Amino acid sequence: MSLPLPRSLSPTKVSTFRNCALAFRFSAVEELEEPGTVATTRGRLVHRALERLFWSTPPGRRDRARAEVCLDDAWDDLAEEVATLELTGPAHQRLRAETELLVDGYYALEDPDLVRPVGVELTLETAFHGAVLRGIIDRLDVTANGDLVVTDYKTGRAPRSAFERSSLTGVTFYALLCEAVLGRRPRVVRLLYLGEPVVITAEPTPEVLDGLRRQLDAVWSAVERGCATEDFRPRQSGLCRSCAWQPYCPAFGGDPDGARVAFPRRRHPAAHRPLAVSLA
Repeated sequence: MSLPLPRSLSPTKVSTFRNCALAFRFSAVEELEEPGTVATTRGRLVHRALERLFWSTPPGRRDRARAEVCLDDAWDDLAEEVATLELTGPAHQRLRAETELLVDGYYALEDPDLVRPVGVELTLETAFHGAVLRGIIDRLDVTANGDLVVTDYKTGRAPRSAFERSSLTGVTFYALLCEAVLGRRPRVVRLLYLGEPVVITAEPTPEVLDGLRRQLDAVWSAVERGCATEDFRPRQSGLCRSCAWQPYCPAFGGDPDGARVAFPRRRHPAAHRPLAVSLA
């Protein structure tokens, strides 16, 4: 008996598969919902605040005071998620302070009044081997010259120089989707590390995108083999220390069947936002 193939591949799913095939099976094949962490909730709060800043505020009014209002709204939007963390008073205050520092970090990197976004939290998808490639772009901008720029916010640590290239895989994935769905290859892809603050940029050339296509084909072939044989083996690494699946991992004496009891199936996301302006 084989497992069903995943409905989609995203940058996160590809990264998960490369890090640990068993974690990929739990999250992408069986679609089990992982519990939230302080780190993931912190990232979602900041992303939601910046989404609100660009989606609801015109240029000329995107100052730091307005961003604080957007951050307050983000905390209201995600109040239920924050509550599930069951933080103590000091821990709750620390999380709030960390989100404010990350928003400060954003303002150290660019002036939002000079940014012309054509999409925020924009979902793009295209057919891929009977499934879909799907990505949610934090921000898709257009320059004065009409070039597209993919911008992705990061709330964790910036990578060491030796790992900068691999850190760009996700935004290059988004560039591939832009080319496939919008018919245009972005001129630049950018990672904004808000906590440093540091910007990492790259040009997604045709050669780079062709290389990524080959990588995705190889990943999908490996996923097909894993589903056909039900063979998704764990891979131990430093990531295991913070992995929600560890109690159910055979490498640590756990029973994978227990994960299906402990974690509900993931709900599918709501419809994505349309482009804010025409790309024509």
